[in-house]
Amino acid sequence: MPKAYLIVEVETTDPELMAKYREGTPAAIARHGGKFIVRGGAAHPLEGGWTPPRIVVVEFPSLQKAKDFYACPHYKPLLEMRLKAGKNKAILVEGAE
Repeated sequence: MPKAYLIVEVETTDPELMAKYREGTPAAIARHGGKFIVRGGAAHPLEGGWTPPRIVVVEFPSLQKAKDFYACPHYKPLLEMRLKAGKNKAILVEGAE
């Protein structure tokens, strides 16, 4: 079964609220077998003029586990924080087998 990846582009507009979100997120991710692969860090644009302010990549054991995480009642208040604390783009991608 291929792993799955949650990829999020984040532009923080409320640093205080985003800091609270970041505190609670690791435990919520771990509950579903996920782990951070990228959590910020330097980005080096190569093509298309894409200059994201922050990228986060979370690996999950499967696409279903990633979907379960995103829909989890434990994560819902955290997600609401992230959505209020910045401009975000997110996608779930199934990895190669």
